[in-house]
Amino acid sequence: MNEMETQKALPEGWRWAKLGEVIREARAGFACGEREADGIVQLRMNNLDTRGNFLLGEVIRVPRSLSNLERFLLSPSDVLFNNTNSTELVGKSALFCGHSEPIVYSNHFTRLRTSSEDLLPDVLASWLNHQWQQGVFASICNRWIGQSAVKTGKLLSLEIPLPPLPEQKRIAAILKDQMAATEKARTASLERVEAVRALPSAWLREVFSFGGGGLPQGWRWERFGNLCRIRTGKKNVNSGSPNGKYPFFTCATKHTFSDEYSFDTDALLIAGNGNVGEVQHYRGKFEAYQRTYVVDDFQHTFPEYAFYALKNGLKEFVSRQKLGNTMPYIKLGMLQSFRIALPPHAEQKRLVSALNSKMAATEKIRASAEAELEAINALPAALLRRAFNGEI
Repeated sequence: MNEMETQKALPEGWRWAKLGEVIREARAGFACGEREADGIVQLRMNNLDTRGNFLLGEVIRVPRSLSNLERFLLSPSDVLFNNTNSTELVGKSALFCGHSEPIVYSNHFTRLRTSSEDLLPDVLASWLNHQWQQGVFASICNRWIGQSAVKTGKLLSLEIPLPPLPEQKRIAAILKDQMAATEKARTASLERVEAVRALPSAWLREVFSFGGGGLPQGWRWERFGNLCRIRTGKKNVNSGSPNGKYPFFTCATKHTFSDEYSFDTDALLIAGNGNVGEVQHYRGKFEAYQRTYVVDDFQHTFPEYAFYALKNGLKEFVSRQKLGNTMPYIKLGMLQSFRIALPPHAEQKRLVSALNSKMAATEKIRASAEAELEAINALPAALLRRAFNGEI
């Protein structure tokens, strides 16, 4: 029995039952390396999300001529348990409600069919996801390098709190409505978050998009290399060093390292490889790896203005260069040749001030939108916890 559940008494009329006592069939799927364009759909790990939904936009198809294929067909009210996955994902489950064409499933799943007089399949699917969210399957799985698995015997030995069947039907109906409302709210919230995340690029386009009319009066195009000093960081590093003193950047990602080869300046950092073209603005003492460019000693421009100009156009510029396939890397000459639309100093200051205000306001909105999304994402776990505590 799950230790977290044994600490709580069951509501009146409920009982504990081993899962194997209320499951009439537990059948693992099959592995198949063959593909057939007009074959039958076979569900894989990526076709099931962590919210109990099937994702059928991208599927593989296996030959219809395979023997015993009918044994692995899914029927409405089947529950699929993801028996093999990474440790954090093993155990995610979903109720199958039917599809427009036949579907089978891979050996990464176990198909569960309930004893109808004891356990509703939608209650089973909800309970399995509740156990997954509590980390039960991560605690009982067998682990190997790259994947983990929950053996059927361990799964069926778990104990499930069973309400009477009428109560199960009531709980299932409430969960269905509440989960649907939560999913609708999550979709709307996610759209808001994505819209807010797109705002910084929109603000930059407003400043740096000139259409076919050329630059505004008093502006000029200037090579980036003519406006600043560009250096690279140290050659060999151990980012796991316990003696780190200053922020350490590798491919514009922050780490810590020792005080050798450090900078103490108002600078830009540009990822030479990895997330090529990513830009950060940093004030204070820091260190940098050789494939991170350190940009300082600005002439004719403010660091903040250069930062915004690079954020707007550098990645697109880099995408048009021939960087190689195995480890794309932007060379110093390419970076120096990037052209910046340069206005007079007074206009630079005005634009920087306006962009700073917009970016700060956007950051507040983004943080609020992401907090809302995080709260909505936490609702399913709370709903399931209440359901199996007899609180709904």
